[in-house]
Amino acid sequence: QVQLVESGGGSVQPGGSLRLSCAGSGCISSINGMGWYRQPPGKQRELVAGISSGGSRNYVDSVKGRFTISRDNAKNTMYLQMNSLKPEDTAVYYCRCAVYWGQGTQVTVSS
Repeated sequence: QVQLVESGGGSVQPGGSLRLSCAGSGCISSINGMGWYRQPPGKQRELVAGISSGGSRNYVDSVKGRFTISRDNAKNTMYLQMNSLKPEDTAVYYCRCAVYWGQGTQVTVSS
């Protein structure tokens, strides 16, 4: 049974940084594609950043240059480094590995 556990969410002022982590033994490795998604209040869930099994990365335009997705196969952990955060980044962030989803972690950007 694969379980993805997210951490690192919280409240931060605009311009601040957070790093989200997603731990998941049995899934997070170079074999599977994975990604980070977010769901703002009252809106649909969207892909924020993805990383393929080959290591290529893609980002939604609104976070390019500010967010970085990475993974550490030895630690079975995926990360999302978020810099220069904006109020519009406020959402519940979810990690996905193959067909598995984390429980979500809240990120709030507010002054």
